[in-house]
Formats: sequence, structure tokens, C-alpha cells
Amino acid sequence: MELRPATRADVPQILAFVRELAEYEKLAHEAVATEAGMTEQLFGARPAAEVVMAEVDGQPAGFALFFHNFSTFLGQRGLYLEDLFVRPQYRGLGLGKRLMVHLAKLATERGCGRFEWSVLDWNEPAIRFYRSLGAVGLEEWTVQRLSGPALHALAAESDRPGR
Repeated sequence: MELRPATRADVPQILAFVRELAEYEKLAHEAVATEAGMTEQLFGARPAAEVVMAEVDGQPAGFALFFHNFSTFLGQRGLYLEDLFVRPQYRGLGLGKRLMVHLAKLATERGCGRFEWSVLDWNEPAIRFYRSLGAVGLEEWTVQRLSGPALHALAAESDRPGR
């Protein structure tokens, strides 16, 4: 098993992993990222995220996509895991744990005060896995999101007089 930072050449494989993950999460209709967009966001002038690729015997087996956020309470940056995916045929080999250990090490080396992610409430195998690593669920917090028309409508309010 090998972990390595992604390169531009990995973008098609990253997108394939994203689509496989979206299918598993029953969200395939939301996976609309393009190769050009992903390349720009990961390897452009201002990268928005980083990716660690996992390989088994030279074959793509999984990935982790993450970025930094910031805690005003801690006064420190954090590491946010957006996606963790291991292909079904490679599950049970410890690859998911290796990816999480790798990210935890990056977080500590980079001075992060926390390492966070979201998990779908029905994904019991993932929840059990995260608990086995020592993670705790933040039951008192819920994710809020603005996207699509709602995001654009709120942004358009800045153009209204008196705003």
C-alpha cells in the first residue's frame, strides 16, 4: 500500500473516485465536477484543496480530499476532510485507517487544532470506523448550506439599494 500526494495526472482518477463515492452515497446526480474545474481547483494558482492518493500494487485504491478551515475559538487552523473513499475490493486492508493516520499526522505537523469531517447519518459502517479511531459525533451541530439559486439570490441582495 502506498500513499502519495496527487498530481495533475491523477485528476481523471480523482473524478472517478468522486463519482464512485457519490454513487455509494446515493448522490450521483450531484457529482457534476469537470476535469478542467477540478484541475484548476486542485492545481491552479490558488489551490482550494489537496488530495492524497492510495494505491495497492500500483492500482488506484482510494483517496482523501481535504482542505484547511479555521477555528476562531481555538485561534488555529483545522483540517477538514471533504471526501474519504476506498474502493470496495480494497476495504478491510487498513487503507482507510492509513489515510486517516496520514491526515492526522499532517494536521499535527501543520499546527491544526482539530481534524473534522461530516458523515451521512445512515452510513453506519463509516460511523463505526470513525468511532474506532477516537472520533466523536457533534450531535448538537447541524450542517447548513446555501447553493444554487438560494446562494445566488442571497448574493444578489448586495446589488439592492440600501444593502
